[in-house]
Amino acid sequence: QVQLVESGGRLVQAGDSLRLSCSASGRSISDYGMGWFRQAPGKDREFVAAISWNGGTTNYADSVKGRFTISRENAKKTVYVQMNSLKPEDTAVYYCAAESSPYTGWAPRNSLLYGYWGQGTQVTVSS
Repeated sequence: QVQLVESGGRLVQAGDSLRLSCSASGRSISDYGMGWFRQAPGKDREFVAAISWNGGTTNYADSVKGRFTISRENAKKTVYVQMNSLKPEDTAVYYCAAESSPYTGWAPRNSLLYGYWGQGTQVTVSS
């Protein structure tokens, strides 16, 4: 069993930077690809960024490419997303997730390929 807990969300101003963390407990997530997704009020959940089990592959949504960076420290059982140049449209609840299967080598964009989810952390970007 894998438990994921996000942290770091808060109210910031446009142009600010923020780092979100996702910490895992239970069964090790070091063998799994990890992703970040977000859901804005009244909107569907959307892909943000993902990283493969060994960090060799990353993928980003076009809307965050060049501004966000995903990374992981497997020894600490933690995944991060560094968010720079934040915009009001980045306002959302951010969720981390672990792939359903280990060692795929992929960093999927499809939320259906993730089997474990955190509770979410709120990020609000003010104009």
